Amino acid sequence: MSLKIEEVALSKLILEEDYCRKVLPFLKDEYFDALSNRTLFNTLTEYINEYDTTPEPTALKIEVEKRRDITEDIFREIVSFLDNLDHDQYNEDWLLDTTEKWCKERAIYLALMESVKIADGQDKTRTKDAIPSIMSEALGVCFDDHVGHDYINDSTDRYDFYHRKEEKIPFDLDYFNKITKGGLPNKTLNIALAGTGVGKSLFMCHVASSILLQGRNVLYITMEMAEERIAERIDANLLDLPIQQLSDPILTKDRYVAKIDGLRKKTQGRLVIKEYPTASAHVGHFKALLNELSLKKGFQPDIIFVDYLNICASARYKGNIVNSYTYVKAIAEELRGLAGEFNVPIVSATQTTRSGYGNSDVELTDTSESFGLPATADLMFALISTEDMEQMGQIMVKQLKNRYNDLSVFKRFVVGIDRAKMRLYDCDQSAQDNIIDAGSIPDAPVAFTETKEKFTGFKI
Repeated sequence: MSLKIEEVALSKLILEEDYCRKVLPFLKDEYFDALSNRTLFNTLTEYINEYDTTPEPTALKIEVEKRRDITEDIFREIVSFLDNLDHDQYNEDWLLDTTEKWCKERAIYLALMESVKIADGQDKTRTKDAIPSIMSEALGVCFDDHVGHDYINDSTDRYDFYHRKEEKIPFDLDYFNKITKGGLPNKTLNIALAGTGVGKSLFMCHVASSILLQGRNVLYITMEMAEERIAERIDANLLDLPIQQLSDPILTKDRYVAKIDGLRKKTQGRLVIKEYPTASAHVGHFKALLNELSLKKGFQPDIIFVDYLNICASARYKGNIVNSYTYVKAIAEELRGLAGEFNVPIVSATQTTRSGYGNSDVELTDTSESFGLPATADLMFALISTEDMEQMGQIMVKQLKNRYNDLSVFKRFVVGIDRAKMRLYDCDQSAQDNIIDAGSIPDAPVAFTETKEKFTGFKI
């Protein structure tokens, strides 16, 4: 009788502790097709969890004999297997690769079977929306052989890490590039803090528009406004039109389509806007969306915007069973985990407290509902507006948390704001000169040099 890989793997789990420690964390009992093998695997796992070592075959026989969930026939099959373990020596790399391939194949097969049940309505606990996530998890099965960074022996790798050129997504705003050392890195959570109507959504729409023009893919998740309203703001930004003119008869459908066609020629990027009802969607929904976009449209975002954090749901908690601190902190942690899993930066926003609303200065303590949010974010900054600044067409940015750069450098700075066209722009240096705590770095490098020639839209 030819040996199955699951029988080889099971033998080596028992006989070779090094192999066992490498692969056991990635195995599931459902990967084993035969009930006897599945039972033996579970018994083996229970033994290792309790005694932190692999058992002798005789010890396994005794442990299996204690079980009350198997028949006499299954017991005899297990004893026969233990009496005839595979003692052959295999190339270690081949065995690990073959075991990993078997795990992947089993995971995909089981995911397909699970998806069919959901699609046929046999699983009443889940909807079809769960299928992309199930398949994605199966496709992502792999062995992680990294056991940590060896401080002395891995020092050259560490030096290379210090001097690597980190992939970042730049802003089209000089001071934002300065405080982030060239833009937003992947696997990060970046938060704008502002009061109602100050410019949270405007900021995100502007940055999303500028990144689209870089030829990158952008996913914009909205839970505050309809998809069409977010698209309207982006239209105003990219077409360089006051938002009110978009519905003006002077802008005919033909002229609008011509402008969009012109925009299409300027970028290879794609922008997808997805709306969820307020407080109804969490990271689990976002993962399903990302998987569906990848499978159905071949779309993988380079950056994700979530508008906005406070009106997300948590995948771990229900809002009525935990305090607001725990709830908002959980949402932030889940979003940051999503950024890491999909290797993208995430940009979101949060409200100020009532005490922070309308103030000319904002602190971390003005974060609505949770101080745990700033602790989780990689970059957090406040958007501050006063009557005087509004009249000058400016908005102040104040850094509150920055893992990319020295927080004291350009602690505060101003950017221009055109609310009619939903756009931000760089101000003249004179606008920064009288700002307290502005800071400066002589000849500070700015990675994104194209801001000198900003996109000015398509004129009517």
